Amino acid sequence: MFDITSLWLFIVAVFLLSVTPGPDLAYVVGQSVANGRRAGVISAAGVALGSCTHALASVVGLTALIAASPTLFNVVKLAGALYLIYLGSRFILGTFGKEQADDPEQPRIRPEASLRSLLTRGFITTLTNPKVLLFFVSFFPQFVVPGGEHQVESFLLLGVAYTLVAFLTDATFALLAGSAMGVVSGNRRLQKLMDRIVGTAFIGLGIRLSLTQR
Repeated sequence: MFDITSLWLFIVAVFLLSVTPGPDLAYVVGQSVANGRRAGVISAAGVALGSCTHALASVVGLTALIAASPTLFNVVKLAGALYLIYLGSRFILGTFGKEQADDPEQPRIRPEASLRSLLTRGFITTLTNPKVLLFFVSFFPQFVVPGGEHQVESFLLLGVAYTLVAFLTDATFALLAGSAMGVVSGNRRLQKLMDRIVGTAFIGLGIRLSLTQR
């Protein structure tokens, strides 16, 4: 029924892409460290929703159209870069708020991130990630038989496989990174340091993303 070749090789390739440092993984790990395992896993779900959108877009040809057009590609790329820089800036600026106590070891209370906010940010982060965009355009067709009768179903199945593998990988990193939350949350100085590190990483990724070439 499907025109897919070397599905297991595809899954291995997706896993390797997922563990490669990039905007999606940085966002998930950053949220997990800052707000705990729950926030990290929810953020991974938001990233997965963005991957689903890429999969559906590739089926109808939108992804290929964006990749083929320098203007549209640059718009998506710059939007993603600016969004990462925005997130990073919020992390860093949040560390310069009003001091809560004379004791520097006192934990700083964080407002709990909402489900909608975490999902939306994860969704936008992966939707504007050129790495994912180009992966769908250049890599997916290599695993579908040319001229097959079930190409639409095949692309959808590959999209589901990509989303599932990427989500499980991101969620695993979120759970591992969330283990540091207990240590970080007990020390205000360490909280600030971690927020500044995560924020700087986001800004660096945003700048790097803005320099991405097709």
